[in-house]
Amino acid sequence: MPKLDQFFRIQEAAEYLGVCRNTLRNWCRQGKIPEYRHPVNNYRLFKVSDLDQLLRGTEQAVNNATGVRLPTHPR
Repeated sequence: MPKLDQFFRIQEAAEYLGVCRNTLRNWCRQGKIPEYRHPVNNYRLFKVSDLDQLLRGTEQAVNNATGVRLPTHPR
């Protein structure tokens, strides 16, 4: 397993994506984004690289639908 500093907890991940925690949970159930579990406390964890990939995919879908290029997500 990669280092824990490469992961966000659910609240951090939701804020990073600009969605609520329940939306993120639903996306996990739907298979839109993988989730991992903390080895000690079993909290949901999300890889930052997976979140970035989801953002890029969302940006690409919007670009294709509207023909407008959106600015990249700030880090």
